Amino acid sequence: MGADDVAEKNGATKLEDVSASYKETLSKLNAITQLGRCQGILGYDQQVFMPKNGETAAERGAQMSALSSVLHRMRTDKALLDLIERSQSDAESHREGEFKDEARLLEIEHRDFVKNERVPTELAARASAHQAKAQQSWQTARAKSDYAVFESDLAECFAIAKETAEFKRGPDSGVSTYSEMLDEFETGMKKERIDEIFGTIREALVPLLAKVLESPNRPKKDCLSGAFPVDKQAEIAKRLVTAIGYDDKYGRIDVSTHPFTSPCSPRDVRITSRFTDGKWREGIIATLHEGGHAIYEQNHPSSPYKIDSALSLGAHESQSLFWERHVALSGAFWRYATPLMKETFGEEHFDYSAEEVFGAINAVSPSFIRVEADELTYPLHVILRYQIESEVVAGSLDVKDIPKRWNDDMKSMLGVDVETDAQGCLQDMHWSALAIGYFPTYLIGAATAAQLEYYCRRDEPEFDELIEKGEFGRLKEWLTDKVHRHGSRHRSLDEMLEAELGEKLNPRYLIEYLTKKYSGLYGLE
Repeated sequence: MGADDVAEKNGATKLEDVSASYKETLSKLNAITQLGRCQGILGYDQQVFMPKNGETAAERGAQMSALSSVLHRMRTDKALLDLIERSQSDAESHREGEFKDEARLLEIEHRDFVKNERVPTELAARASAHQAKAQQSWQTARAKSDYAVFESDLAECFAIAKETAEFKRGPDSGVSTYSEMLDEFETGMKKERIDEIFGTIREALVPLLAKVLESPNRPKKDCLSGAFPVDKQAEIAKRLVTAIGYDDKYGRIDVSTHPFTSPCSPRDVRITSRFTDGKWREGIIATLHEGGHAIYEQNHPSSPYKIDSALSLGAHESQSLFWERHVALSGAFWRYATPLMKETFGEEHFDYSAEEVFGAINAVSPSFIRVEADELTYPLHVILRYQIESEVVAGSLDVKDIPKRWNDDMKSMLGVDVETDAQGCLQDMHWSALAIGYFPTYLIGAATAAQLEYYCRRDEPEFDELIEKGEFGRLKEWLTDKVHRHGSRHRSLDEMLEAELGEKLNPRYLIEYLTKKYSGLYGLE
């Protein structure tokens, strides 16, 4: 459903043809989206190309603040609310269900308008300006591995995010501040539901991880290090990510401190990665991960309206993890990709079998860095961050104590001794971007990806054969049918999964996938 036919159904009457209010609403929403896309390009430039110094960051902060103020005024213009409500009345005056998508579009916009309206313009501008400042100080602190450089800015990040959530929540005292923050990223899923899912996963994976770490059958990792120059890594990474379905005609691949995806529109979706000389796994797998995000964005209906955007961050992460874990970390994928690696690096440098590569890239080893973590320890990285940020928001943990709490939890949960702040609490950019409540979506995404793989295998019995032959089109088409094309037509991830797969999010698929895979890889009974 595109920008010009958001209300059109097989030649049927369009709501904008019978409602002047709806036509004007679409025009205003389109303008807001286009300015938001400009804001996204400025953010991408800041992360990838902009000079790294405080003065430039301050100027970019001023630019972002000015644009944020304009957008906030547009999003909270009473005339827009009046148009939305009149459009809703016009839609309701017609036959029930005739304008189903339009009604959902208006529902989303009305909800967001009310929340945005509650946030003072001054606070929105302050948040945007501080985000630019905090991201610069985070990058500086990370480079110096000195938490003190970032501490005061981080405290302000939490304060601004908390203040914003409390305004958006309004008079509903039945919703906690942190739950309001969660809803910003995982719409329609309550904290209690996430706690239930996390509890089930943690209960199953802790003993499985212990068995794996005790196993004498450990894969060799020799193939992960060697004469693998960065330019060759970037070359094969691009070849693989475009093979699975990322269309670089409508995007680009750059390098940044932290890999991320920047969707401007389905026709401009950019990704970044990072590469380490002599070690290929991180850069190639990160590129494929971000490629999964980008494929989701490139296959939304081409429209500037929220109904045709991602449902939630958990839904988004499910797409990146489907391609990363259930495709790129599979044995079938390396039967396809190993010859390409030999071709790229030279067989004298990459003289390994597909089975050796599969074992190496899936080896379990508790580590400092979340984005480099294996599948079994990754959930614990997410839970650690979730616990810390929720306690800071609740007031039971002070920002100054985050490094000690982080290091203590890494030791108790993963058995890892964190030696530097860069290896610990400074590794992620999320808090500097005021994205508090974001981290749980990673584990929600992992559980969703496993559930999608289960049902995709049911519908595509040749799942492994397709991957081994490098024929990824049918898998992408299946995902587009079940996830991409729906945008935000459903009210929650649970609702979408129930409609498309027949059941809500169920963590048993993640547990079964990990148990089967790692029991086989490590020779567990």
